[in-house]
Amino acid sequence: MRLTEQVHQYIEKFLQSGDIAIDATTGNGHDTLFLAQCVGGMGKVFAFDVQQQALTSAQSHLQKHHIQTPVTWINTGHELMLESIPLALHGKVKAITFNLGYLPNADKRITTCPATTLTALNASISLLKYGGILSILAYTGHDGGREEAEAVKVWANTLNDGFDINITIPQNTKFSPPEWICIRKKRS
Repeated sequence: MRLTEQVHQYIEKFLQSGDIAIDATTGNGHDTLFLAQCVGGMGKVFAFDVQQQALTSAQSHLQKHHIQTPVTWINTGHELMLESIPLALHGKVKAITFNLGYLPNADKRITTCPATTLTALNASISLLKYGGILSILAYTGHDGGREEAEAVKVWANTLNDGFDINITIPQNTKFSPPEWICIRKKRS
């Protein structure tokens, strides 16, 4: 089973109809679709991407699957997540997904980077509700990808005891697979 499928299986255990979720790196919309399917028509998804091309592709992907979930498309970097999500929803988001790297089949020079990603991850911690999941797939096979993955792991290890942290690094693979950093905000 691909790591992306494992991630979805894990998150699906926690997301319910009516929940709020964020796709911090929309890309072609695979996580956006997954989140929308989980939270249903009574839920809400916020989808971020700096590239309009990504948002357009993701919107088309959701239309093909006849998704009725309300999705707010936000054409800005995930580092502006805290300012972009309504204040009334801070501390109420059940799941946030990140796929770090670049948009497949697009300009590979446009990538996520540690500075903006770490800002977004700090915002994510504020936005999550207790019991919420922060999932980060860090792709390491592109310029800067390894450094970003390492920065995220260092950041994750600075979190206090209020979080469960699991880091999965696939072994024995031919290519540079993503590394999965999963953080769950413990209940108070």
